Amino acid sequence: MCLFLSAADPVLLSELVCSGVFSAVSMFLNTLTPKFYVALTGTSSLISGLILIFEWWYFRKYGTSFIEQVSVSHLRPLLGGVDNSAPNSPSSSNGDADSSRQSVSECKVWRNPLNLFRGAEYNRYTWVTGREPLTYYDMNLSAQDHQTFFTCDSDHLRPADAIMQKAWRERNPQARITAAHEALDLEDCATAYILLAEEEATTIVEAEKLFKQALKIGESCYRRSQQLQHHGAQYEAQHRRDTNVLVYIKRRLAMCSRKLGRTREAVKMMRDLMKEFPLLSMFNIHENLLESLLELQNYADVQAVLAKYDDISLPKSATICYTAALLKARAVSDKFSPEAASRRGLSTAEMNAVEAIHRAVEFNPHVPKYLLEMKSLILPPEHILKRGDSEAIAYTFFHLQHWKRVEGALNLLHCTWEGTFRMIPYPLEKGHLFYPYPVCTETADRELLPTVFHEVSVYPKKELPFFILFTAGLCSFTAMLALLTHQFPELMGVFAKAFLSTLFAPLNFIMEKVESILPSSLWHQLTRI
Repeated sequence: MCLFLSAADPVLLSELVCSGVFSAVSMFLNTLTPKFYVALTGTSSLISGLILIFEWWYFRKYGTSFIEQVSVSHLRPLLGGVDNSAPNSPSSSNGDADSSRQSVSECKVWRNPLNLFRGAEYNRYTWVTGREPLTYYDMNLSAQDHQTFFTCDSDHLRPADAIMQKAWRERNPQARITAAHEALDLEDCATAYILLAEEEATTIVEAEKLFKQALKIGESCYRRSQQLQHHGAQYEAQHRRDTNVLVYIKRRLAMCSRKLGRTREAVKMMRDLMKEFPLLSMFNIHENLLESLLELQNYADVQAVLAKYDDISLPKSATICYTAALLKARAVSDKFSPEAASRRGLSTAEMNAVEAIHRAVEFNPHVPKYLLEMKSLILPPEHILKRGDSEAIAYTFFHLQHWKRVEGALNLLHCTWEGTFRMIPYPLEKGHLFYPYPVCTETADRELLPTVFHEVSVYPKKELPFFILFTAGLCSFTAMLALLTHQFPELMGVFAKAFLSTLFAPLNFIMEKVESILPSSLWHQLTRI
């Protein structure tokens, strides 16, 4: 019979085959019970819900979509989207090297020039609240700094220095303090007094006494190594170490004076230190000086310091940019009114103040929310990432009082800071006065800041990835279908059949058009293939 039909009319044979397939499909669908549809939609809803929960958790923790990351990192190279094996041209390799160097400099973590004392300030916070204000990553960076500044290769020649070299590597605070006492039992040691002042002293007064004892020993070691520094590489390393120790002690003594209310004395100590060691810019002592001068309301000297350090060739900081904005805002903020400015326009001085605020906000967009108290403050970390949330916290912690002291300054900031974002619609791609905003700040800030009780500020604000929205919609849709199928099985069965018939309707239409257009001989050849 089939041979007869194929020889007689291939079109009729194809129609019979298609109708047989459709009848088999419809028969299969008719045999399915409502329980099957409930189980199918319920399982789909459960799976999509689990995917949604995992995607949301991964996005909250790492700031990116897991599915998107896997697609870009693993599937795209397999599909030929990226060719890593192709050799790069010299120009492209140079461009990649430049961009990588820029990325490294942007993601460099800096020592906080206004960092608090662990024993007298951080530990007291822990005793009161039970929270750890410093992360392990932050403390590990401090340990590396101490080893760099306070040790050298010849420490094994002096027993006390050898003990302190091991003490700086200890993770346990009590073990470090015990080692410092052991070193002092052998001989006077400046770095041992530094460790005790930083970690064992429970008040600033106690810390100051210990730093003064360290200063006497540090000055003696510095003078001795200064005379021998040209006798060889070993003596030169000792002199470099002794210089770092002396500068650190004097800077911390100046900070003790500032915290104890002797601000003029602190300013004098900082000026003398900057004059005596002008090349040691790694400590950023000028930022300590700016804060102390603002406390004295000596705005002329603040402007003089800014004129020296707010230079295009020097690295910027939130302290530099926002202090410059504060000085310009101070000239107009007491009489500034947004209603009057909208009527008559901005004066030259007001325009300069607004531009300075926009410049500061572009450099670090996280600061305004802390200054305006829209976001709660925490204790600043010992290290900061420039242009990041950690730097914003460190700046605001010490400078909020100076903004409040200038009448109308916070009001001017409140009225103008959001206008910055209109000038830089794509901050990750192109900046206005600075380089594009680095994409690495969120990751570094999550390592520096205690995310257990602090929500890291993210800029620009990330939208929810497509896959989270997609899985949320899929989960909701399938859950709704499961519920409706369970409540109204017969009605949903009718809808399912109608949906499938509608879904296959275009295919039937196309088949009919193909049969009417193609000649029977060509259709016969296609069916044979």
